[in-house]
Amino acid sequence: QVQVAESGGGLAQAGGSLRLSCAASGRAFTTYAMGWFRQAPGKEREFVAAINWSGDRVHYSDSVKGRFAISRVNGENIVKLQMSNLKPEDTAVYYCNYGTWDYDTSGPPFAPSNAWGQGTQVTVSS
Repeated sequence: QVQVAESGGGLAQAGGSLRLSCAASGRAFTTYAMGWFRQAPGKEREFVAAINWSGDRVHYSDSVKGRFAISRVNGENIVKLQMSNLKPEDTAVYYCNYGTWDYDTSGPPFAPSNAWGQGTQVTVSS
């Protein structure tokens, strides 16, 4: 099992950038796909981005495609989310999670576990 801790959130202006980090514990980190989700006030948690165990497959939600980039450093058990051209609608608590990657589906390939961390707040002002 993997435990995660998110960091890097904060306040940014519209058009600005932030980089989130997810530090994972556990030897199984390199066997799991990793993903980022977010939850805005009064809304359901939604998928943002995911990366497979080796880092050669990524998947993004349409709302962040072209603006966000997910990466991982397996030797350091870290997953990063570089967020650029931020918009006020990106304001949310961001969560990191581990899970599985479906290489055979034409739909969203990442399925998260049920173990959610505390998240990190991102606030984008207009």
